[in-house]
Amino acid sequence: MGLGPTHIILLLVVIVLLFGAGKVSNLMGDVAKGIKSFKKGMAEDDEPAARRIAEERPLDARPIPAPPPAEASAPAATPAPPAATPDPDQPA
Repeated sequence: MGLGPTHIILLLVVIVLLFGAGKVSNLMGDVAKGIKSFKKGMAEDDEPAARRIAEERPLDARPIPAPPPAEASAPAATPAPPAATPDPDQPA
C-alpha cells in the first residue's frame, strides 16, 4: 500500500488548491535560497582557518600585550614591632 503516481498527483493538486500556486512557488524559491546558502557556507568552511582569521582581523588591530607575570605570593604582612620606648629602670 505505497503511494502510487495517482496518489502523488492528487496530493499535489490538493496542496495547490489549499495554498495557491503563488504560495507554493514562493516556498520553493525560499527552499532553493536556503540550499544555495547552505552550499556556500560549506564551501567557505573548507578554507584554511588561518586565512579566515587573517581576513577577519582589522588592519589597525594591535596585539594585546601579555599581562605581567604574577609575583610570588608574599607572606602575610607582619605587624611592625612596637616603637622602642625608654625603660625608666635602665639608665640612658
